[in-house]
Amino acid sequence: MPEKKKILEVKHLKQYFKNGREITKAVDDVSFDIYEGETFGLVGESGSGKTTTGRSILQLYKPTSGEVIFEGKNVENLKKRDDKLKFRRDAQMIFQDPYASLNPRMTVEDIIAEGLDIHGLVKNKEQRRQRVEELLETVGLNKNHASRFPHEFSGGQRQRIGIARALAVEPKFIVADEPISALDVSIQAQVVNLMIELQKKRGLTYLFIAHDLSMVKFISDRIGVMHFGKLLEVGSADDVYDRPLHDYTKSLISAVPVPDPEIERSRQRIDYDAEKEENDGKKRTLHEITPGHFVRCSDDEVERYRQVAKSYE
Repeated sequence: MPEKKKILEVKHLKQYFKNGREITKAVDDVSFDIYEGETFGLVGESGSGKTTTGRSILQLYKPTSGEVIFEGKNVENLKKRDDKLKFRRDAQMIFQDPYASLNPRMTVEDIIAEGLDIHGLVKNKEQRRQRVEELLETVGLNKNHASRFPHEFSGGQRQRIGIARALAVEPKFIVADEPISALDVSIQAQVVNLMIELQKKRGLTYLFIAHDLSMVKFISDRIGVMHFGKLLEVGSADDVYDRPLHDYTKSLISAVPVPDPEIERSRQRIDYDAEKEENDGKKRTLHEITPGHFVRCSDDEVERYRQVAKSYE
């Protein structure tokens, strides 16, 4: 079996924001890899730093420190205009809010074709129009929608337009920043299924950011769990969801609703005391507890987590 190729390496990424004398450590020494063709899910509560991580990877924020290596090249070291343009073409973003991310004064055709124009991917207006119509049909919309404006569409349709815009430049890697959180539950599954279908057809790689752990498990190959700017657990989707090791991951899973009123009534919620862990003076880094399953812990905690892993056997 051929070895999987890394498309992205995030090494000791830090993103600090200064407000007067206060410093917010939005992303605090985070490291992970993403492999070609996979979906890496990044999950955590609001304020955990997952969106900031995605934006820092795409250089929408200049990282405070650390490295983002895309296809073997340090993104921060890309100085030539052509190299920067190539990265911006290869790595795209689907934004959280389909209402705010589309310019209300632009037609759907102009919104989707913006990337085509910037990167010079079409030769004339006719080719541009045909490309936009193809993209609209790819995401399940009608080609006649090209002449309309964003306010004429529902939230789910707008998010499809956002996906078409990201696909226009034929990227290899897409950061999907909570792409379904602003949508009705009935529409969420449609958008996620569309993303899975597009991934299979186009060989896309996703960083899928969300706070809904059950949806992240559905779409992801591997999952990273973030809290207060730190990556606490990384593993396969099945391992993290069905065999969680870190107490914070367990607390997230215990909060996922179950569609059975009897089970839901008697279910125990698990609380996580972050301050206790942060203030005990121990130095914590990611340790591999079982093959491919990592937990942020101190050297003396490794054995305890190995025992937790054994309890699932």
